Formats: sequence, structure tokens, C-alpha cells
Amino acid sequence: MKKQGNTSESGPQQARERILHAAMATFVELGYTEASTLKIATRAQVSKRELYALFGSKQAMLTACIADRAGRMQLAAQLPQPNHREELANVLAKLGATILREVSHPTVIAVFRLAITEAQRAPEVAATLDSARQATRSAVRDILAQAQSSRLIAADNLDDLSARYLALLWGDLMMSMLLCMREAPSTREIEHKAKQAAEDFMKLCTEPRR
Repeated sequence: MKKQGNTSESGPQQARERILHAAMATFVELGYTEASTLKIATRAQVSKRELYALFGSKQAMLTACIADRAGRMQLAAQLPQPNHREELANVLAKLGATILREVSHPTVIAVFRLAITEAQRAPEVAATLDSARQATRSAVRDILAQAQSSRLIAADNLDDLSARYLALLWGDLMMSMLLCMREAPSTREIEHKAKQAAEDFMKLCTEPRR
């Protein structure tokens, strides 16, 4: 009986992982519109009934695929609150490295390309992806809000500051990957870019007047 219980508990999770893997592969291969739930279920070796029991719709599967990657970037809450400018630079560099590493992953880049390709036929793909992008911007914004509260940077508009930092972080890297002009950056390049972006950002952000 114990063995059956373990099978019952692990079965749905294993099926869920197979479905997500099959869904992403099918989305990338056929496009979101042409990727039917039947094709995904067949690829995942599950019934359509089981697929719909775990995911209510095709968009729900895409949302879960994106959320799985986005969840790996929920680092802001784990980072220490900076108490001085050098510590703020280190926190931004650490967060930046996480953003670059996760967003540069081939699966994530494939989703971006999918959103561009399906922009007219399936705008929900872009909408789902933009929700994940909002989470990244919020993580940066929260750190900068803490920095303003601690009077480490001037009280400029937080949305503008977040956009400025992310622009420094990415440069033309994203566009180059989307156009298949280059591969994802190496760990060493990621660390260098994240550190450089943090240093450049700190030079642009003045300290508040005492």
C-alpha cells in the first residue's frame, strides 16, 4: 500500500513535467497556434483528459512554462538590504547575473522568438511573456527603492532608474541572440557584464544631499 501511495504522489508531478517539456518543444517546433493539445498530449505520453486535468488550457501550459523559468529569478527577497553604496553595487551585480543567466537560456530566447512570430495570431503569448518581464523589473525596482530609503541614491523616479539599469545590463545582447547572431553568454561574460552594469549605474546615480 505504501508503494502505491508513493506512485500516486509522484505520478501527477511526473506527468506535469512531461507535459511542460512537450508543450515547450511543440510550441517552438510548430508555433503556438499550430501546437494543438492533442499533439502535446501525444508527445508527453498522456491522455488529453489528464492534460486538461493538470492544465486547463494551452495558454495555461505556456504560462506554466514561462513561470517555471521566471521563478528562478525570484532572488530579490533573498538578497541583503544594502546599507552602503558598495554593497548596493554588489547586490545589483548579483541580481544582474541571475537575470542574464536565466533570460539568456535557450528556452527563454525561444519563447521570445515565439512571441514575436505569433504576435498577430496569438497576442496572448506576448502578454504572458510580458508578465514575467514585469516581475524582473519589479525585482530591480524593489532593490532601488530600498536604496533610496537608505539614502544611498537620490530620490529619482524608480521606473526610470530600473529601466536605465536594465539597459546598461543588456546592451545589444538580447537583440543579438534573438537574431541568432550569437549564442548565450558564458558564465564569465555574464559575471563581467553584470559587474560592469552595476558599476556604471552607480556612477550615474548620485547620492542624496545631506
